[in-house]
Amino acid sequence: MITTLNFPSQAVSDAEKLSYEYGLKVGKAIESEWFNNNKRGNKYLNTKNQFHKLRLYARGEQPVQKYKDELSINGDLSYLNLDWKPVPIIPKFVDILVNGISERMYDVKAVSTDVNGVDKRTKYMESMLRDMRSREFNDYAEQTFNVKTRENPKENLPDTEEELALHMQISYKQGIEIAEEQALKVLFEGNNYELTRRRFYRDLTVLGIGAVKTCFNTSEGATVEYVDPANLVYSYSKSPYYEDIYYVGEVKYIPLNELVRQFPHLSQEELEDISKNKSTVNQAHGQHSNAEEVDDNKVQVLYFNYKTYMNEVYKVKETATGADKAIEKDDTFNPPENMDGTFARVSRAIEVLYDGAMVLGTKKLLKWEMAQNMLRPKSDFTKVKMNYSIVAPRQYNGKIESTVSRITGFADMIQLTHLKLQQVLSRMVPDGIYLDADGLAEIDLGNGTNYNPQEALNMFFQTGSIIGRSMTADGDGNPGRMPIQEIASGNGGGKMQSLIQTYNYYMQMIRDATGLNEARDGSSPDKNALVGIQKMAAANSNTATRHILQAGLFLTSEVAKALVLRVSDILEYSPTADAFVQQIGAHNVATLKELKDLHLYDFGIHIELQPDEEEKQMLENNIQMALQKGLIELEDAIDIREIKSLKLANQLLKLRRKKKMEKDQQMQQQNMEKQSQTNQQAAQAKSQSDMQANQQKLEGELQLEQTRAQLKIQQLQEEMNAKKELMQMEFDLNMQLKQLEVDSASKRDDVKENRKDDRTKIQASQQSELIDQRNNGKAPKNFESTGNDNIGGALNMMDTM
Repeated sequence: MITTLNFPSQAVSDAEKLSYEYGLKVGKAIESEWFNNNKRGNKYLNTKNQFHKLRLYARGEQPVQKYKDELSINGDLSYLNLDWKPVPIIPKFVDILVNGISERMYDVKAVSTDVNGVDKRTKYMESMLRDMRSREFNDYAEQTFNVKTRENPKENLPDTEEELALHMQISYKQGIEIAEEQALKVLFEGNNYELTRRRFYRDLTVLGIGAVKTCFNTSEGATVEYVDPANLVYSYSKSPYYEDIYYVGEVKYIPLNELVRQFPHLSQEELEDISKNKSTVNQAHGQHSNAEEVDDNKVQVLYFNYKTYMNEVYKVKETATGADKAIEKDDTFNPPENMDGTFARVSRAIEVLYDGAMVLGTKKLLKWEMAQNMLRPKSDFTKVKMNYSIVAPRQYNGKIESTVSRITGFADMIQLTHLKLQQVLSRMVPDGIYLDADGLAEIDLGNGTNYNPQEALNMFFQTGSIIGRSMTADGDGNPGRMPIQEIASGNGGGKMQSLIQTYNYYMQMIRDATGLNEARDGSSPDKNALVGIQKMAAANSNTATRHILQAGLFLTSEVAKALVLRVSDILEYSPTADAFVQQIGAHNVATLKELKDLHLYDFGIHIELQPDEEEKQMLENNIQMALQKGLIELEDAIDIREIKSLKLANQLLKLRRKKKMEKDQQMQQQNMEKQSQTNQQAAQAKSQSDMQANQQKLEGELQLEQTRAQLKIQQLQEEMNAKKELMQMEFDLNMQLKQLEVDSASKRDDVKENRKDDRTKIQASQQSELIDQRNNGKAPKNFESTGNDNIGGALNMMDTM
């Protein structure tokens, strides 16, 4: 019986914590808490047996003794001939859950969070903003002066700040971040992390807890190891993420040759003592659950981490020049009181991690030292991280619940129902035949042959007919007139139907308890249910088991964060640093320059979970709908499908849709302006055409008027010539008349002389005629032409013509 020991005090000096005795006390305290038998039993053995039981259920190999005890009578099974093999119901649900979650793909994203990385990101974003705000000026300078004033390519410039934020998340990536992501990829592949990931997902489903360990050594570099939760020991924690534990370890059964390789300082006497006492160790702790653990060539070793604190003490001394000089001291340093302020003590407490290894059941401490290359976040060097990452998503007050632990009771009832079905089937008999021998004896076939029972059965089975007699030979009624009758067996069918209903009931209870419905595995979909309803049911099932997925992603994130810090150790201390750098740079030569300073950066790790098939289908439906309505282009759809983050893909879809609508509106406005311009040009052309037509018409009218005027002038000219001739003719006539008058006058004078008397009479008569004309108001006759000797009169005469 091992004496129960308490953990040693942490409020001791650093030198005492480094001592062998202090480490042994820590190891024995862990052993006392986990391996000693107390009122509750052996904590380690109880946990191990519980996990072993759950794993058997998950494999469909649980013990059948409980079912035998349930069906036996005082332990007697002689009357039962049953197949006791368990019905493998739980393995189906475990495989569906584990395989479905393991197939979910993810990307590890590294974002530099140090001052240099943030400064680069800020400067890049500010340069993009400057180019965005001076876009018009840059375009004008380039077109006018052929001077490029942009800091970034024009095709990469976002249009809005919203698009810039999305660009920073999707497209922007610093070279150092690409190098870090590639380094993580190389480490994951080198450690076969996908296999480890599948194993801890099965542990999270079956046991409710998963664990991974990250280590570093100069020969192998950074390593990732799977940890069996059944072998874990840790301090009490109320958190499902175990961030508040101060010790953690695991028990390993290793052969002696491996023990010598790991701890070469062990002497031959120490090895013989360990080999001699190892059976006592196993017997003392009851570790005989399987054949591997009782191997004579293996020993039980506890490897553990112990978190405590140490004091960093510095002696601050003032030099002759007035400067302060800091000298590192141990925590026992105290400056003398009589130094008048010449010396001062400066200290701070930081967390440290001790590595230990102990052979259980002995006082042999194989290893106790301050851990080398402790995992310290660069944001806070006073903190330290354990080598182990543990998560139990359904842990409460130290009790762990798993998906399998919820359904073991229902699986037991299904097994009992299955055995009862076998029992009912074994007790069911076929329908029989009743023969009335007396009734057969009364039958006479009339051909001299006897109607015996064998012939009656042959006839019945071959033809289904029987021969009977209603009257006996004496003429009385024959009670055996139906000599052959079927005998129906008991009501076994009703019992089987009841058991099948019970079987289906507990099967549904398992589905209800786990959330793994029929739509998740497609075992028995409802033929009347629509496809959308089936998808909703599958999505609800994924929601019910999402805590397991999130727990696995937490472990992956913790491993990635640890490896980020381990990469610095590889580049600084490991002899394989050059090969590691070349392995990373083989994928991207541009990262080789960045890798030289990789250990100077600090990174934030984000796990980007790729969407599942249902989420991809929803995104694809949105893309197809947007394409059909013309809200996005085909190139936009291709870009959106390439984004693995569903959130960013939807944001990009909304952004491209918005830009497409703005582009369409702009094009529509341009088309309207172009149409308006076209209409205006058409109107101008029509107006010009009308003006030209009017001008041509006016010119024609003017030309016509000119022609008319010319014709009139010609007419007037001809009229003038005609009048001129007429006037000349008139003048000639008048001259002739005048000459005649003169001649007449001379003749009259002659006549007057000759004939005075006659002339006197003629004159008298002319005078009297003139007097008469004057008396009658008549003017004397004018021989001049009137209206014909001016242009107006000629025109009037032409108009009348």
